[in-house]
Amino acid sequence: MSKLLVKPSGDQGKVVDVTPDSAGWRYVGFALHRLRPGESVSGGEADREVCLVLVSGKADIAAGGQEFGTVGRRMSPFDGKPSSVYAPAGAQWRVTAETNLELAVCTAPGEPGARPPRLIGEDDNTQEVRGRGNNVRHVTNILPETAEADGLLVVEVITPAGNTSSYPPHKHDQDDLPKESYLEETYYHRINPPQGFAFQRVYTDDRSLDEAMAVEDGDVTLVPKGYHPCATIHGYDLYYLNVMAGPKRTWKFHNAPEHEWLLKA
Repeated sequence: MSKLLVKPSGDQGKVVDVTPDSAGWRYVGFALHRLRPGESVSGGEADREVCLVLVSGKADIAAGGQEFGTVGRRMSPFDGKPSSVYAPAGAQWRVTAETNLELAVCTAPGEPGARPPRLIGEDDNTQEVRGRGNNVRHVTNILPETAEADGLLVVEVITPAGNTSSYPPHKHDQDDLPKESYLEETYYHRINPPQGFAFQRVYTDDRSLDEAMAVEDGDVTLVPKGYHPCATIHGYDLYYLNVMAGPKRTWKFHNAPEHEWLLKA
């Protein structure tokens, strides 16, 4: 199995735990918790900010001394916009499930107390449609460049059955602004219906990295560098949650030149 493919470790509790050490990089952390009603998880790191994304379910959330009460509406990542809570580095947080809950904990280096914790409600998320034809995908911006944070960029994407996504292939692995930014990235994949699968390829121009992976419901893929397109199959919609971070908080990407013609077709 590819080292870039992370399988969930079980059905309950912390089922995914990607750290900078485990991924072999510097910035992005990603964990996924599956909780039953009444179960809680807490955290907070002195030097890492966090975005708590409710992939599905409702929860009572507190962060940095603020009580946000019941957060979340949707029971599936394929059904409506997400609810999230942002907390700066150094803030302690607690999440208590009120229903069956799937919680993504997205982290990156940050300055302690740089800004107050805040709720990112469903109506705070902007949405857009990218691509044409069978390259259409639906994007929900949770923590875009225009929102305050130290390093985190967080976005959800739903790709309809049979379509491609993160395509034409692009990369963001060079600290070469304004042309390209260096950003590590994780993809948390969900499939609807869940017995389906999709594909993701991660590769560099010189093919020193070239991995093609079949991704199933609940898998995480790591993108340390290179291009990283996805494709789902007929009958199965693909959801993924992207977490990106790097030395500068901006998303400037470079398209694979041999495929850039597709943007003009």
